[in-house]
Amino acid sequence: MCQVIANDRANRQLQETVKSSRRLCVEVEETVTNFRGAMSVDCISELSGNSSKLLEALQLSHPHELDPRRNLGKKKMLSLNPIAWQVPRIVDRCCKHIERYGLQTVGIFRVGSSKKRVQQLREEFDHGLDVFLDEHQSVHDVAALLKEFLRDMPDSLIPRELYTAFLSTASMEGPPQLAVLQLLLFLLPPCHSDTLHRLLQFLSKVARHAENSWGPDGQEIPGNKMTVSNLATIFGPNILQKEKPGEKDAGAMNFEDSAAIILVVQRLIEHYQTLFMVSPETQHDILRRLFQTDPDVIDYLLRRKFNVVL
Repeated sequence: MCQVIANDRANRQLQETVKSSRRLCVEVEETVTNFRGAMSVDCISELSGNSSKLLEALQLSHPHELDPRRNLGKKKMLSLNPIAWQVPRIVDRCCKHIERYGLQTVGIFRVGSSKKRVQQLREEFDHGLDVFLDEHQSVHDVAALLKEFLRDMPDSLIPRELYTAFLSTASMEGPPQLAVLQLLLFLLPPCHSDTLHRLLQFLSKVARHAENSWGPDGQEIPGNKMTVSNLATIFGPNILQKEKPGEKDAGAMNFEDSAAIILVVQRLIEHYQTLFMVSPETQHDILRRLFQTDPDVIDYLLRRKFNVVL
């Protein structure tokens, strides 16, 4: 996953260099991913020392959300999403394409696709080409491409060392189950956390269009028939993997594990908004501890003008 992000970044850097050379006297632009805060860098891992630690601590929210005066009297939760999105282009563009063109497509993710077209798209992304998915691409091809990418990742979206821990939550119910799932999500690397959040957000949107509905003019709009349960059945084995693709017994799975995977992924889809949020108290505690262990970080805050209440 980290390598995919690095490849995307390198491709953006190359494109920006070409643009700059065409403008001749214009200073070379930096290729950045905009922070939802006061800084711009491509990746948290590019920073070192206190800067990196600070951003990792602040990745739970927008910096301005830390000021309690902005939300006086509100029980506002803070986002778990990192300050800088680290989602592979192939994932984000596949999701956006289906959100725009395929939400009413019956049997999305179940209907067959063109292996040749999917392979071509995959190779274009693999070679770092700036691939644009529009109405000319088949929704089923794009859906198959998304599934293939998640299935074939060398490091699965939910790290394999957490496989057993995630599956153990299947035997739990209610708030305790969600509390444990949230703690496990905290353990994901930022790029995995970002990508999982984007995927769950997308799958939730697909599920909301599963049933038939009625348009403003009274016309019936067909549903895609992809309920949360159906989506969890399809995507569960792709994001919760015990073995690497191609390894011995990688395709073998007992009934208990299969049922547990479906249940866990179903809960992730249903409650992703709650699971990817933390209380202001938790984040304030993280910041206090950071200040105690790394006092130099305060100077960094002042220089970068983070709006943090000490």
